[in-house]
Amino acid sequence: MKSEKSLNTVDKTATPTLGKETLIPHSLYAKKLRPILPSEAFKPDSSKLVILFINMAILLLGWGIADCLDQWPIYLLWLYLPLSLIMGNSIVTMGFFAHDFMHGSVNKKSRMTYHIISFLGFAMMFMPSTQWKYVHNIVHHSQTNYLEDPDRNYLYHQPNSWGKWIHNFFAPAIDNPSWLLIVGLPASWLFHQFCHLSSSLLFNNKIVDYVPAAFTVSQKDRLKIALELFAVLCLHFSILFYLEFHALKIVLGYLLPLAIGHTVAMFYIYTNHLICRMTSVNDPLINSLSIRVPKIVDLLHFNFSYHTEHHIFPSLNSDYYPLVQELIQIHYPGRMNLLDAGEAWQLLMKTPRHYKDEVTLTDYLGETSVNCPLENSAVTPLP
Repeated sequence: MKSEKSLNTVDKTATPTLGKETLIPHSLYAKKLRPILPSEAFKPDSSKLVILFINMAILLLGWGIADCLDQWPIYLLWLYLPLSLIMGNSIVTMGFFAHDFMHGSVNKKSRMTYHIISFLGFAMMFMPSTQWKYVHNIVHHSQTNYLEDPDRNYLYHQPNSWGKWIHNFFAPAIDNPSWLLIVGLPASWLFHQFCHLSSSLLFNNKIVDYVPAAFTVSQKDRLKIALELFAVLCLHFSILFYLEFHALKIVLGYLLPLAIGHTVAMFYIYTNHLICRMTSVNDPLINSLSIRVPKIVDLLHFNFSYHTEHHIFPSLNSDYYPLVQELIQIHYPGRMNLLDAGEAWQLLMKTPRHYKDEVTLTDYLGETSVNCPLENSAVTPLP
């Protein structure tokens, strides 16, 4: 078992290994697989902008109908629930669209277009696009599931801060009851946002201890994040104003769709990496997980379930992720983490949520420790 020190120091000159298993840097996967993929896979697909506008229209329609809910008989209010569900899916779909858009797989137009489109896509997720650029594009993709990754599990040896405690309380884990996730899943996204936004805007240094891993942003981008957050909050306030701050309208037309959208987003995020081992070398086949979901879900969510494939080719047209998965299974058989969505969720619920070391999960008090459930995946030598 590795010591606490091994989690905080990485020998850059050492052979990238974890025990007796060899890790393969992300760049080698990309170098091997890219020539086999069609050139069209790497071209931006601007036709997907239509999907953003369709989902925006769904939300506008939903709010328009919600504004009339106070005129509906009580016994007919349940008829609005399917629309709340559809609106919730639109919220998460717009977030996934913005995710792909900011990776450059949709279009590469003017800076103004970039900011407007990314703002529209992320607004219902309370995510300033400049903040996302740092959290996801710059830090998460370069330090996936290791010390500097803001999206990893907390370390057991990190200070028991209020952030770590709340994460432990809400995250799916062996010591958390399933019913708590009714609140925990939708709240987790907002909690994630609050922690990282407050870290960036109030402190902007790497010693902040209530996030899994703090990062810094430039002063120029710090101002952008503040302005974008203000614009996002103004948008949400305008929705509430349109709904006349009416409790029924807000619950069914605003809070319920938000809860559904944020819950779906957190389902993906929790399964992406949190049952995988930590890796000092960015090996996406080992530190990431792809899940199998119904085809209609992949169609609606831009193949977001193909998460390992995305980490190899972040700017790839998401339509080609199934092909990347086929190539991985041909060229790296048995190496990739791939589970049914239900199986991945069960593993989350059967394991603790803190890293004791690179391959061991433990609980908040350090009383229960288990190997990462994917730790024994087959690993092949460097090609």
